[in-house]
Amino acid sequence: MYAIVEIAGQQFKIEKGQKIFVHRLKAEEGSKVNFDRVMLLDDNGSVKVGAPTVEGVGVTATVMRHLKGEKVLVFKKKRRKSYQKMNGHRQFFTQILIDEIGGAKAAPKAAKPKEKVEEPKDSAPVETTVE
Repeated sequence: MYAIVEIAGQQFKIEKGQKIFVHRLKAEEGSKVNFDRVMLLDDNGSVKVGAPTVEGVGVTATVMRHLKGEKVLVFKKKRRKSYQKMNGHRQFFTQILIDEIGGAKAAPKAAKPKEKVEEPKDSAPVETTVE
């Protein structure tokens, strides 16, 4: 069984028990996270494709650790112009372990009922005249 799920704006092909690196998540190490944007689910040949997501399917994962990726060097140069610039960048990642695929996704948040604004009954309408 595998699924294609959207995590932090990127799509990943995941299986149960797999460890993957995703962009930094706002979760503590050791905590559980749920992902409900499942694009495709393959259950031993039975494929469900979402439009855009598969309804009622979610993924549960455990946050293993937070870390930084390898340094990426960015080097710019213009020949014969005496211009060169070097810059480096290290991306923040979170390592997660996939615990369960296909569990019921988290219940959607209940919408707040709209508050009705009532006008006071004792106020008289204001008349305006244009001269």
